[in-house]
Amino acid sequence: MVRSTKLPSLVEGGVAAASADGVVRSTKVLMINTNPARGTRDFLPADVRKREYVIGIIKEVYESYGFEPLETPSFENLETLTGKYGEEGNQLIFRILKRGDALKEGAAIKDLSDLALRYDLTVPLARVVAHHKNDLPKYFKRYQIQPVWRADRPARGRYREFYQCDVDAIGSNSMLVEAELISAVSDILNKLGFDDFVIRINHREILETLLIVFGVALEDRAKVLIILDKLDKIGEFGVTQELAKDGIPLHAINGFFNVVNQLKSETDGATAIRRINAFFEDFEEKSIGTDKLRSLFALLGNLGTNRVKVDLSLARGLSYYTGTIMEINVPDLTGSLGGGGRYDGLIGMFGKEQIPACGFSLGLERILVVMEEREMFPSHIAASTSADVMVMVFEVSIEQSLTLAKELRQNDLRVLIYPNEADGIGKQFKYANQINVRYICIIGDDELAENKVTVKNMVTGEQETVPSEDVASIIQAGTDRK
Repeated sequence: MVRSTKLPSLVEGGVAAASADGVVRSTKVLMINTNPARGTRDFLPADVRKREYVIGIIKEVYESYGFEPLETPSFENLETLTGKYGEEGNQLIFRILKRGDALKEGAAIKDLSDLALRYDLTVPLARVVAHHKNDLPKYFKRYQIQPVWRADRPARGRYREFYQCDVDAIGSNSMLVEAELISAVSDILNKLGFDDFVIRINHREILETLLIVFGVALEDRAKVLIILDKLDKIGEFGVTQELAKDGIPLHAINGFFNVVNQLKSETDGATAIRRINAFFEDFEEKSIGTDKLRSLFALLGNLGTNRVKVDLSLARGLSYYTGTIMEINVPDLTGSLGGGGRYDGLIGMFGKEQIPACGFSLGLERILVVMEEREMFPSHIAASTSADVMVMVFEVSIEQSLTLAKELRQNDLRVLIYPNEADGIGKQFKYANQINVRYICIIGDDELAENKVTVKNMVTGEQETVPSEDVASIIQAGTDRK
């Protein structure tokens, strides 16, 4: 018996298939969105090479200052992270659901997770220092370059998954620590080609004193700092509105911004500190934060770092900061390229002993965004490939091509074998151009008969047919890979 079934031209996003009995049946195909999750990105080979270039410079500079590498797990116990960042930071933590029987139906939200993806690299470092205190030197200098996750609203240069490039010094109260951190990140940005960055600094004790002077209640000061940290996103008007909405007196807000704006144009650190002290002379409250910043500027002068200015509006919203706070800005990026500060009380939250600490974090993603837009990457990075040479393959000479590839790799060259001997020379040339490989090697009928190899420079168009033992030296000379 023959059954007839009308074959649709399109089966609702699916396909039509005939089974063994001749009946055409439709199989619905689920059309999956292939975009990465919002706030994350795929990194193609060219992107990865640019990232590795920047990370390489960051590592080189950090190590030149004596910092050692450290890595920590991607997720932490939830209790490790919560309570360290302030209320707003806690809300941005990606929690991980419990597994299996631990996830009970109808459980309270607080009981659904016991782990979380790390929000930053500073709190995990504090845990490591508290846990491995007896295994670490008294003064521990570490750098760490790993991804972190925040349930934030994505924007230009702001992602939910991003890399932080942290550098921290543990165990010292000296302003030498801040000076070295600022010097190190300045060296990094200079090596990357930035010539218009500014490192803004402030001190939490100065901010606290200003809030006292203008009558902000003790219980309101933490939320004031969090709102002030939004200044680069929503501007002075937006911050004023949020502060007023939270019940901060308008005279206090206006008084604070009046002092801030008076110092905006002051580029000399010593002068800025004198003006702050002059302002405090009219009040009973004094701030030792100005003395610490004065010491810092003297040290920075010895290090030759001169892109630093005092900015009283800088707040850094994370609640664990206790002293100097720092942030790097460039003109064409809303937000910062990085920031940090002193957090002398954080490690003590994991143990009995209070251990002083200070750190700085560079935002890799934002650095890459600015460098890409400004076309700052060296030409050899932007046009680089994973191979120095591609060896063509033909059915008549597969063995010789594989032998040549092995010999070239033994000479420390990166070698790609074309993966399909059935393709003609035209397709192989097209592929070589597509991947930006500098050299190709050809062993065809003529080369095979003479026991030679044709080497072609894809940049200059020059080619020569030479004995196989000369190929490595020719490519090394053209790629500086000796």
